Amino acid sequence: MRSALRLKLRLFSGAILLFAGIIIIQLYFLQLVHGQEYSLKAERQYANTSQSIYDRGSIYFTRKDGTLLSAATLGTGFRLAIDPKRLKDADAAYAAITAITPIDEQEFQAAAAKTNDPYEVIKTQVPEEAGKAISELELTGVLVERERWRNYPAGDKAAQTIGFVAYDNDNTLAGRFGLERYYNDVLDRGKDGLFGNFFAELFSNIDEAVADGRNAQAGDVITTIEPVVEEKLMQILADVQAQYGSTETSGIIMDPKTGEIIALGTYPTFNPNTFGEEDANHFGNPLVERRYEFGSIVKALTVASGLDAGVITPESTYNDTGTITLNGKTFSNYDGKARGVVPVQQILSQSLNVGAAHIAGRLGHEKFRHYLEELGLGTETGIDLPSEIPGNIDNILNSPRDIEYATASYGQGIAQTPIGMIRALGSLANGGQIVTPHLARAIRLESGITKELSWGQSERVFSSSAVEETTTMLVEVVDKSLANGTLSIPEISVAAKTGTAQIAGPGGKYAPGKYLHSFFGYFPAYAPKFVILLYTKEPGGVQYASETLTHPFMDLTHFLINYYTIPPDRGETL
Repeated sequence: MRSALRLKLRLFSGAILLFAGIIIIQLYFLQLVHGQEYSLKAERQYANTSQSIYDRGSIYFTRKDGTLLSAATLGTGFRLAIDPKRLKDADAAYAAITAITPIDEQEFQAAAAKTNDPYEVIKTQVPEEAGKAISELELTGVLVERERWRNYPAGDKAAQTIGFVAYDNDNTLAGRFGLERYYNDVLDRGKDGLFGNFFAELFSNIDEAVADGRNAQAGDVITTIEPVVEEKLMQILADVQAQYGSTETSGIIMDPKTGEIIALGTYPTFNPNTFGEEDANHFGNPLVERRYEFGSIVKALTVASGLDAGVITPESTYNDTGTITLNGKTFSNYDGKARGVVPVQQILSQSLNVGAAHIAGRLGHEKFRHYLEELGLGTETGIDLPSEIPGNIDNILNSPRDIEYATASYGQGIAQTPIGMIRALGSLANGGQIVTPHLARAIRLESGITKELSWGQSERVFSSSAVEETTTMLVEVVDKSLANGTLSIPEISVAAKTGTAQIAGPGGKYAPGKYLHSFFGYFPAYAPKFVILLYTKEPGGVQYASETLTHPFMDLTHFLINYYTIPPDRGETL
C-alpha cells in the first residue's frame, strides 16, 4: 500500500517537474530566442506589406572589465514616403511634416508632382518620437514606415577595422569593409530566416562555423578592442598627423601572449555613418593592405636571431667601419661615421646599420633567411580582416648577393604590413613565440549562447634566453639612449626601438627626403602586457623617428600603465 502511494507521489512529482521544465523552456525561447522576433513583429505594424525589416547582428568593443560597448548596431526609427496620387494637399502635408522634422521643400514638392508614381521616399532615418508624431497626424497619402539602419556609435574610431554596410552588386545590403565584410555571414541574420536553431547552435563546432567568416551561424561579433584605449590611441595618432602633416599615421596595440588586438587605427580616417559623403580612398585598411619598409626596428629581430644562433653574445664586439661596400653597392650608418670596436649593444643603442649587417654576415644567407621566414615576414598573418596581403622578402629569396641580406638586416629592401610587423616583433615580448593577431574574441549566437573563438597555437622562433638577452639590450636603449635616458620609467622596465626608413620612389629608387618613421616597444619588459607599433609616413620638418614618435609612444605607455594599474617590476633606482 505504501509502495503504491510512493509510486503515485513520484509520478506526480515527476509530472510537476516536467511541466515546470516545459514552462522554463518556453519562457527561454519566448524571451531570448524569439524575443527579437516579437519585437520585429511589433515594428512591422508601421511597415507596408511589401517591406522587410532590416536585421543584422552587432559588433561590440570589450571594456577592460568585460562589459560590451556597441561598435556597430542597428539604429531604429522611421522612413517617410508619400503616395502622390492620394496626397490631397501637398502644401499642408509639407507644413505639418516639417513642423515635426525638417525636410527639403523642393524635393518634397518634386516628389509630390510625380502623380504616376505611387511611392516616393521623402526622408529616411527619422527618429522614433518624430515618426510616431507624424503617424498620429494620419495625413492622407503620407506613409510612415518602420525602418532600421546600420549605426556606428564610435564614429571614425577604428573605422577601417569595423567597416560599414552598403548595397553590393546584387542590390543586397552586405558588409563592404573590415569586420562587417569578414564576418558578414555571421552578422547577416537574413540568410537562414530570422532565427537559428537553438540546439544546432548549442552543439555546433564554432571553429568551423566562423572559419573565414563563411558558412557561419548568425550572431554578434565580440571584439578584443578596448574602447577607452582605442579612443586614446586615435587621439595620439591624430595629434602626430596634425603636428607633422604626415600622409598617414597609424598604430597597433596588441597582447603579445594571445594576439588579441587591444586597439588599432589609422589617419586619415572616415565616419562610416556618412560613408557616402566620405573619401573612398580611406575605406581600405593600410594595417593589412599595404606594405612598408620599416627600417631600424627590424634590427631588434636581427640581434635576436644572432643571439639565438649563437653567432654573437651580449658581450660580443665588432669593428664598426661606418661604411661598407658589398656587390658594388655602398651603405652606411645613418651619419656615415665609424665607431671602431664597439659592443653589439651599440647596434641598438646607436641604431648602427653596419652592426646589423655584421650580424647578418655572421649568420649567413640560409640561417638569416630561415629566421625571417619563421617570423612570417613573407606571409599573411591570418588576422580576421579582409584583403590582407603578405609581406615581401623577395629580395633575399631571389638573390644570392650579400647586399640584399645586409640591407634586410636593418629593415630596408624587405616590406611588411604593419600587422605582419607587430606579429614578428611580438615574438620578443612573448618568450620567442609568434601568435596569430586577431580582433574577434567570441561569437554570441542568437540563442544567447556565447562561444569563444580559438586562434591556434603559438609557434616558437627564438629561445627564451635569446629573447631575454635582446630585451635587456632594448631596455638599455630606453634607460640610457632614448632622449638620453630622460624618459625612462624608474618603476617599470620598457623595451623599445625606433626606426627611420627611406621610402621607395619611381623606378625602385629611394625618394630623397621621404621617410617612414616607426617605433615599437613592450612593457613591463620581462613580463609584457602590451606590445605597441606606431608609424608615420612622410612627416614634415623632421628626419628621425626619435623626434616624431618617442613622446607619443611614452604617452601611450604611461596611459596603459595607469589605466590597467600595472604594478612595478623594478625598484626606484635604475
